Amino acid sequence: MPEAERPTRKRRRTGPVIRTAGAVAVALAVVAGGAYVAELGPFAPGPPVPDPEATAQARAFLADWAQGRLADAGGRTTSPGRAQEVLRNFTTGLAVDKPTLTAHAARIAQDGTVDVPFTAAMPVADLGTWTYDGTVPLRKQDDGSWKVAWTLSLVHPHLSDAEKFRLDREGADGPKATDRAGRALSKDTHPSLAPVLAQAARAAGAGPGGAIRRVDRATGEIKGTEATFGKQPSRTADQPIRTTIDSAWQTAAEKALAAKTDGKNAALVALRVDNGEILAVANSPSGFNRAVSGTYAPGSTWKVVTTSALLLKDAVKPEDIVDCPKYLTVGKQFHNVETSEHRNATFLKDFTESCNTAFISLRDKLGDRELGDVARKYFGVGQEWHTGIPSFDGSVPAPRDDTEKAASMIGQGRVLANPLIMASVTATAVAGTFHQPTITRGNKDTTTTSRLPQNVVERLREMMRATVTDGTAKVLDGLPGDVGAKTGTAEVTEDAPNNGWLVAHRGNVAIACVVEQGKTGGASAGPVVRSVLSDVAGDPS
Repeated sequence: MPEAERPTRKRRRTGPVIRTAGAVAVALAVVAGGAYVAELGPFAPGPPVPDPEATAQARAFLADWAQGRLADAGGRTTSPGRAQEVLRNFTTGLAVDKPTLTAHAARIAQDGTVDVPFTAAMPVADLGTWTYDGTVPLRKQDDGSWKVAWTLSLVHPHLSDAEKFRLDREGADGPKATDRAGRALSKDTHPSLAPVLAQAARAAGAGPGGAIRRVDRATGEIKGTEATFGKQPSRTADQPIRTTIDSAWQTAAEKALAAKTDGKNAALVALRVDNGEILAVANSPSGFNRAVSGTYAPGSTWKVVTTSALLLKDAVKPEDIVDCPKYLTVGKQFHNVETSEHRNATFLKDFTESCNTAFISLRDKLGDRELGDVARKYFGVGQEWHTGIPSFDGSVPAPRDDTEKAASMIGQGRVLANPLIMASVTATAVAGTFHQPTITRGNKDTTTTSRLPQNVVERLREMMRATVTDGTAKVLDGLPGDVGAKTGTAEVTEDAPNNGWLVAHRGNVAIACVVEQGKTGGASAGPVVRSVLSDVAGDPS
């Protein structure tokens, strides 16, 4: 049975929900200067709200740009050919891999255009990430559609006909690195570790440096510095950096991503359950360390946290009947993959089949901030982690409305994570205690968490095991050991296929994998994790 995670109609994340008060209140949508204005009876108009269609177009443009679909991105602008050319040439010579482009809340400009601010994270090979803020302007066309108003400055605020960017590298490759057993690690033997080792070297006070310069297009004269990488070395090259990486797990992870993802962007993290030490960090392709610094909706793998929150307050038991209908409307219609349903299902069945509608139906069992509070208090999500390399440590903001709360129950809305976070969540769920993940030893730990009650841990382990034997993670069934797992499917944009997720644990190891555009977790991330667990027997020393 396919997993049940994906909404029928993909939500536009910045689209507002207009609420009315009173039995006879009527909302009138008035188009004014490219914005919708809600008027409730005799009350004064509220603030103008950006047209959701404009926001959707901006997000789609950013998604196309990030994924290298430059012809599609250009087609969303007022100057398709020029846009495609500029986007293709923008990072030439800068050693930039695929960027991460994160849209923020839209706003209405005085001239009626809609502006969507965004943050760009451009991974520069072996150096770090060039981060800057930009804005996508949109104009309404004569046919009522919205297009990106093309201008060079939307790619970068300082890009112009007179100036472009140049990468200047400095210094040597820095010190060597070793795995947990003292064996040499290199980007030649483990290509996926290239950005990780560079990050670890910089964090340890060593490694190469460089800068992104803004230069005159005609003369090459430096006009400014946009970003610098590296710092004055505080250690010599003959002092190797000792990491927690296990060569066997790292090799298995890279092999699995290369063989099982059909060339899609993917990432995986494996770590020790008992102390959080990272055994493998794999990215395909290498360049941007999406496994640790990526920002993804975790989809239904997040139901591990949601289930923990429900069990903590005894709001539901695995044997309780929680119906799983095909559809459930909370501001918009949610449904399960292939509109599956499980009438009179137990909550255990809802978990193993990853039923969206059942989980969403329990949203009133939790306070608006409760899911985020549980994630932070018990799983360390959203606290500041010191892993030894830069990391994104998760975000679970309070929902802004009931629709967003419904989405957050299934790892959508504004819930953000990555494989590092979800591997850690899995380890905490099955051990009961959060351990800050680390890739080098001796990092400070400023997190404060509480232990999950033992009865909650036991139920989570039972439910994750049942997901392998009887549910959506059957791709892992038959592997040696007591394997437990949870699958996930996560919406990306209106047009792009969903991301596929799978988290799993066996013995003293927890794993999380995401495959971009993988559609479902069991079908895409599942074979990757199975390959890793098949190749490596036993626990790390």
